[in-house]
Amino acid sequence: MVRPNKGKVYLVGAGPGDPGLLTLRGKECLEQADVVLYDYLANPTLLAHARDEAERVYVGRRGKGKYPEQEAINRLLIERASAGSVVVRLKGGDPFVFGRGGEEAEALASAKIEFEIVPGVTAAVAAPAYAGIPVTHRTLASTLTIVTGHEDPEKPSTALDWSRLATSQGTVVFLMGMKNLSTIAATLLAEGRAGSTPVAIIRWGTRVSQQTVVGTLADIVEKAEAEKMEPPTVIVVGEVVRLRSKLNWFEQRPLFGKRVLMTRAKEQAGELATRLASYGAEPVEAPTITIVPPPDWAPVDHAISEIRTYDWIIFTSVNGVSRFMTRLFTRGLDSRCLAGRQLCCIGPRTAQELEKFGVKADVVPAEYQAEGVLATLSRQNVKNTRILIPRAEVARELLPEELRAAGAHVDVIPVYRTLTPEQDSGGWRQELMDHRIHVVTFTSSSTVRNFVTMLGGAEAVKPLVQSVMIACIGPITAKTAEEYGLTVSIMPDENTIPALVDAIVHQYESREQVATGALQ
Repeated sequence: MVRPNKGKVYLVGAGPGDPGLLTLRGKECLEQADVVLYDYLANPTLLAHARDEAERVYVGRRGKGKYPEQEAINRLLIERASAGSVVVRLKGGDPFVFGRGGEEAEALASAKIEFEIVPGVTAAVAAPAYAGIPVTHRTLASTLTIVTGHEDPEKPSTALDWSRLATSQGTVVFLMGMKNLSTIAATLLAEGRAGSTPVAIIRWGTRVSQQTVVGTLADIVEKAEAEKMEPPTVIVVGEVVRLRSKLNWFEQRPLFGKRVLMTRAKEQAGELATRLASYGAEPVEAPTITIVPPPDWAPVDHAISEIRTYDWIIFTSVNGVSRFMTRLFTRGLDSRCLAGRQLCCIGPRTAQELEKFGVKADVVPAEYQAEGVLATLSRQNVKNTRILIPRAEVARELLPEELRAAGAHVDVIPVYRTLTPEQDSGGWRQELMDHRIHVVTFTSSSTVRNFVTMLGGAEAVKPLVQSVMIACIGPITAKTAEEYGLTVSIMPDENTIPALVDAIVHQYESREQVATGALQ
C-alpha cells in the first residue's frame, strides 16, 4: 500500500470481533494511519496493527453512557484529514451495514476530503456462522433479510414491513435489537409468525467471549433474561437455527473463551498467535521487548572479518541468527564464508532460521538451552578451539564461562539488544486490570523482567495475575518468573512454541476432565 501524500480518511470495517477476520486491506490502512478513530464494536487488539506513534481516539458508544454525537465524529474526521493526517475510522463489522458509514462518507464528500471505503465482514453473517448457523441453506432458507433492531427514534413511524418479515420463509437477522427483543418477538407473533419458529441470540459473536442462547419466538425473551443477555447481539430468526446442534464448531474448541497474553516482540508473535487461535483462544499482543541493533557494530564487524579463524559458531536464538547473518551479508560476504566452521543452534527454530540463509546446522542439542550445548560439546575436545557466540547484549554467562573453563577461546558479540517498549499501544494493561486475561505466556527471561517493569514492579503485578495462569517456554524462563513471585502453572517438556501451546491446551483439557469427573 502506498502511503497517501496528503490527508485522507479510510472508513475501515473492523469485522465482527475475531481479529483474524480483519481484511488485509484494513490491516494495511491501520499500518499507515496517523490517527485511528475506533468504536465500541471494533476489537481493541486491532490497534496493535497501528504504529506506536499513531494517535488512538475512542469515539464509540456503550450502553447509556456519554458518547460523541455523529456530527462531532464527522468534524473530527474532517479536521484531522484537513491537517494532512492519514485517518482510519475503524468501525465494527462493515461500515455500510448499519454502521453510519454512509453518513460519514457524505460528510467527507461535502468537505471535499479524499476517502476510501474498506468493507468488513458483517456480524450479520459471521456471528451466526461462528454459532454453527448458516444464514442460508438450500432446503431451509433461500432468502436473507438483515434488519435494524433499533430504528432512528426521530422517525415518525417504523419503516419496517413487519407483516412481510413475519411471513417470510427465509432467515431474518436483527442487528442492534437486544433492547427491543420483547417487541420484536411480540410483533412477529402478532403478524402471524409461528411461536415454534427457532431463534438464536449470539452475543459478542466470533470472539472468545461468544455466548449463544437458542429458543423459539414463544420463549426466547424468557431464555434471554435467564441468561442475562445484553448487547451487542445478533438475533437470528428462522429454520436454519436448528442446524446449530450439528454445526456448532467454534464453541467446541479446547481454548474457546480463553484470552492469552503474548509478551513476545511484536514481530515475532505470529507463530504463537496462529497456533493459539487454531485452538479457539484469542491471542492478545503485549510486546514487552523491542529488538534493536547493538550500540556498536564494530565488534561484530571485527568477528566477521576473522570468521575463517573460528572453529565453532554457536547461535543461541532466532534473533542471533537473523541479525548476524544479515550483518554478514551487509559486509559483502555470504554463507560460503562459513564453510569449514562447525555450526551449533539451540533449538529447531534457530536451526530453521539458519537454513533460510542456505546453511544447515551441524549440531542441534536435544536440550534447547545452554546446558544442552555444554552437554553436547563436552563429548568433543574444545580445548584451544576458537568459538564465536553471536547473541543478545544481555544474556546468561553460563555458556561462555563453561567453554572457557574447558580451554576454549570464546568471543561473545552482541548482535542485538532487547529493550522495554516505551508504551503499551494495545491496551493490554487494562485487559489485565479488567481480569479479561486467562493466560500470560513468557518465552524468555527478558519478557518476564520487562513485563514486571512495565506494570510497576513485582508487588504491582501480583494482584493482576492472581487468577491468571502463567505459561513459560522453559525452565530458565520459569525460574525468572518465580524469582519475581509469579506462580508458573504451565511449562512444556520442549522449549518450543508448538510445545508451549500444546501444554496450554493440555492444561485446560485436564481441568475439563477433572471437572467432568467431579460431576459424574
